[in-house]
Order: sequence, then C-alpha cells, then structure tokens
Amino acid sequence: MPRVQLPAVTPKRKAWNKGRIIGQKRPLLPKQVWAIRARLELAGNLRDLALFNVAIDSKLRGCDLVSLTVTDLVKDDRVRERVSVIQSKTKRPVQFELSENTRETVLNWVSSPEMLACPFMFPSRFHDRPHISTRQYGRLVRDWVKAIGLEPSGYGTHSLRRTKAAEIYRKTGNLRAVQLLLGHTKVDSTVRYLGVELEDALSIAERIDI
Repeated sequence: MPRVQLPAVTPKRKAWNKGRIIGQKRPLLPKQVWAIRARLELAGNLRDLALFNVAIDSKLRGCDLVSLTVTDLVKDDRVRERVSVIQSKTKRPVQFELSENTRETVLNWVSSPEMLACPFMFPSRFHDRPHISTRQYGRLVRDWVKAIGLEPSGYGTHSLRRTKAAEIYRKTGNLRAVQLLLGHTKVDSTVRYLGVELEDALSIAERIDI
C-alpha cells in the first residue's frame, strides 16, 4: 500500500502586531499637552519638561531633537525665539519658533547643575553616549502618555512632531505653512503626514465665504 505524504503543518505564530495599534501615530490634543506638562512641572523634572516643550514647538524628528546642542537654542545666555537647524534626513534647513513658556523651561534646564559644561541639550546619563538616544526618547514619550491615561501603542515620537502642526492646520487650513514648518520638500508629503482627507478640505471650504 503506497504511503500517503501528508502536507507539513506549520504552527501558527502570534502576529507581532496583535493587539497593537499600528500605522500613523496620533497627535496629542491641547488638553493632553497641558496634562503632560503639568505632571512634569509638579515632578520638578527639568530635563523632561524642556524636552517635551521643545519637541512640541520644534516639530522636529526624534533624531534631530535629541541631537540639539545648547548653542542651537541659547546665545549669550538668552534662549532664541527662532531656531534654524539642518535636518539629518533631508540635509535641508528647517526653522522653528520657541514659545515663551518653552524658552523659560529651556533656560531653567541649561542653568541647572546637571548641565554644567554639557554641549548637548539632552545629555545621556550613559558615559558612552553624548546625548539621549531616539529609543530612550521613545520610551519617555510612552511614559508621558501612559501617565495621563492614554494607550501608549497609539502614540510615539511622531505624535509630538505632529501635534502643533496638526493644530495649526486645524485652525488655519494652511498646508503650505505646515509644510514649511515640518521641513517637507513636497506638499504631498504634508498631506499624507497630516492625514488630510476630502472631508477636511470641505470643512475648510465651508468656513470661507466670498
């Protein structure tokens, strides 16, 4: 009797993304920004408060944010109102503004004993690293959003990059302005990044009366 070759059975592996929210990370809402900021202020965490505020205002990618130097933000013992840096991804300059509240937290941080002779804004506590890593920054973001009751898998470092940009777009509908602030070379990239849909465009059009 001929032997019957049965097909091999491959055990099912658990999907890596099971139970996780994947895709584009959500921006924070203004009330969520204030909730995180208030917690960091109450904790007296000068570094994290400065990092969070600069992340929101600068709209920088994580790799550019963590590598900021003190001289990028501070000149003659004053925090700059406007800053220009070269993006590591595109090698193109991008400018951003620092609000009064952010400038105050930056000044408090760079004036602290921990920052004595430190060239980087957010130095690492590990001796072999000049500044915090993007991975460490990602862990901090997860801790911040979790602390105010949000699901960490729905948020990431790009949430902070998108937060102010999304709010500017929501209030003005000006894609070109957001494109410049994010340092995108093409407006199509900004459209995809913000998740702009036809419904958004129609809502903006409905507010315009000529």
